[in-house]
Amino acid sequence: MRQKKTPSQASGLPPLAADAAAALQDLAAQLAAALKEGQDLETLKEMTAGKIGDQSFDLHLIKALSSLTHPAVPGLLVGLFGAGADKPRRKALKRTLHLLQTRGVPVAADLLPREEAAPLKAPGRGQAYISQVLGNGERYVILEGPKEALGGNFLVTRLSDQEGIQECHVLSLKSRQRQEFWDHFRQQGLTEWATPPAAYAVRLLEEADGLQPGAEGGSRYRSLKPRIWQEWGRPEDAPDLAALLPPLDTPEQSRLLDQAKNLVEHPLFHSWMPGLDELAPWLNKIREIQESPLVLSEPQRQARVDDVVAEAVRALYPPESRDLWRGRLLAMAYFLDLRGQEPEARLAQAAAQDLAAPTRGPLAGENPFLQGLVWQSLRLAWEFLEKTQKEASSSPLLAPPTDSLLIRR
Repeated sequence: MRQKKTPSQASGLPPLAADAAAALQDLAAQLAAALKEGQDLETLKEMTAGKIGDQSFDLHLIKALSSLTHPAVPGLLVGLFGAGADKPRRKALKRTLHLLQTRGVPVAADLLPREEAAPLKAPGRGQAYISQVLGNGERYVILEGPKEALGGNFLVTRLSDQEGIQECHVLSLKSRQRQEFWDHFRQQGLTEWATPPAAYAVRLLEEADGLQPGAEGGSRYRSLKPRIWQEWGRPEDAPDLAALLPPLDTPEQSRLLDQAKNLVEHPLFHSWMPGLDELAPWLNKIREIQESPLVLSEPQRQARVDDVVAEAVRALYPPESRDLWRGRLLAMAYFLDLRGQEPEARLAQAAAQDLAAPTRGPLAGENPFLQGLVWQSLRLAWEFLEKTQKEASSSPLLAPPTDSLLIRR
């Protein structure tokens, strides 16, 4: 047998929670009684103060009031929900006013204000998306906007902070294709995106184009540049990256710098870890320390391992590369800030500012973030090699892996 529909199901509205449904019933009864008593509109509106505002509740209230045939109901509905009504409420109002009119309730033709025409889209209103910065300095910048600006509705660019615009594609995606588009990036591990001011994204494109002006991707960008600047803004409209982040005073910088090594545990920095092949010389040195015939105390052994880590940091991140890593950290600080991850953003900012300092002396030690990257990478690589060696020795049929688990993207 077909079950009888509840009032919510019959109206097509999702049911309210029990307490909200009870509050709705009380408010509708109070308004019905006040209408019968001839209360004016201001009094009726005061009765709803603090009780309306939730869209689901409001739609149910509009539906409840539609059952009343009092001549003041249309004015009450428009007084409560007519000014600046969003699409769902306005649609419900129109439907209810029409229903009341068919029941003989007078409804003035101009009672519900006409919808204002949507303003024309101003320049610089296109949407922009940026990905995280990967360990090789690459990131994606995606612009979404009208087809008349791009020839499609998406501009997809892959940028490198050393080699400029690596790829530049214009895509025309329909609604059903957009999910597949974003799923493609998620499958590559790019699960988090930020939406910066559009001019900031344009500035990233312009700076990348300046690195390798002859790159194929750059020529495609330059052919679209005038329309991109008109729709998304000019690069000079975006402040410098340092100005987009809050200043750190000396005590705060020192405190955050000590904690910056913890950034290596954040998933967005996993691709920054050196690969197994890059770590091989220092893994061998650590193995020599572990297998040394000399009798070493644990503090002595740890001191030698620390020396190896410091040596690896200096070799993997030589002084001439520090400015490059500083830029990547600042870019990630802003990305994390846009994502609402402010504590991590400040750690990245502190690590970046430390790399801008003159060459560090031996007493200052290495940059904690770079030190953390190397230490964590060596630890994971050591554990991976130890596990592989045990598995290989326990099974003669088990071949050693050909690919590293530490892939630097």
